[in-house]
Amino acid sequence: SSEVLEAIENVIQGVLQSLAQKKAPVLTVANRTDWRNIEFKDSVGLQMIPGCTTKQIRSDCPQSARRFALMLKILSMIYKMVQSNTYATKRDIYYSDTLLFGSQSVVDQIINDISCMLKIPRRSLHVLSTNKGFVAGNLSYTEEDGTKVNCTCSATAVTVPSNVQGIKNLTSHAKFILIVEKDATFQRLLDDDFFNKVSPCIMITGRGIPDLNTRLLVRKLWDSFKIPIFTLMDADPHGVEIMCVYKYGSVSMSFEAHHLTVPSVKWLGLLPSDLERLNICKDALIPFTKQDENKLASIQKRPYIACQPLWKKELEIMAASKLKAEIQVLTSVSADYLSRVYLPNKLQFGGWL
Repeated sequence: SSEVLEAIENVIQGVLQSLAQKKAPVLTVANRTDWRNIEFKDSVGLQMIPGCTTKQIRSDCPQSARRFALMLKILSMIYKMVQSNTYATKRDIYYSDTLLFGSQSVVDQIINDISCMLKIPRRSLHVLSTNKGFVAGNLSYTEEDGTKVNCTCSATAVTVPSNVQGIKNLTSHAKFILIVEKDATFQRLLDDDFFNKVSPCIMITGRGIPDLNTRLLVRKLWDSFKIPIFTLMDADPHGVEIMCVYKYGSVSMSFEAHHLTVPSVKWLGLLPSDLERLNICKDALIPFTKQDENKLASIQKRPYIACQPLWKKELEIMAASKLKAEIQVLTSVSADYLSRVYLPNKLQFGGWL
């Protein structure tokens, strides 16, 4: 915490020095969303290059003065929380003054900018995400406040903890981890008691694009157990994008890649080649939109696809057919086909990439 306080004090000192010299104060932040500032490294995923380009948030410029003020406001809130050892979610910060901040996304972006500017992980700033993900299966752990959590005996999923950093005493006999893209599929597998039937496993869903806590938990489980991690996604560009976030990270959070990515993640399904192999009826598939085409074209150009020839082939099948499928399409074969046949066969015979 002293490191965080010192980093914030240095920023404020810089502001005061500028004012003393009758200069307009400026905050300098990295261009987090610029691909030119990102490099791909096989063992880490997408990470920010050391000498990346920056942008200035000036206090004397009409376009950025408001953002400058909001950054100082949030810095002061973080400073107080670290000092008093209290925590707040990004949502709490937004609701502390909705008129001032204007929208939740403004708060989210500023917090990421501050984390990047101070070179301090967001959880060390005492800012938590609002929980979104779920975990179930063969796993138990102790939360920071001493609460014991057992995901094994629960018929319903457990919410991903808000302070993943603080959980300890993780125990599991799981043979693998299954990341499920959607909540509906996750709940279906839960109802089918999937994590006990095949072999003990841990199931996680970020319910779409994963939040920071879900990604941190996947990474923590990987660090703790070093067991295979498989993804179950829709066979569409959006599903592939989500899988890449777990495996290689995202451009906007590349400055934290070392804590978030798990490059050993495998693509289990739903593969575009599976649709042909399983003779899925064409009527059950969904035609691409223009947005899907653009998204797929952008993914195909990304640096990590070049080192994944088998993924490349699957994306080419998708691009050629211009058709996509949701995981639920497997119910057209039979109601419990996913948990009874598809997943057990894939896991047993190595049907992943």
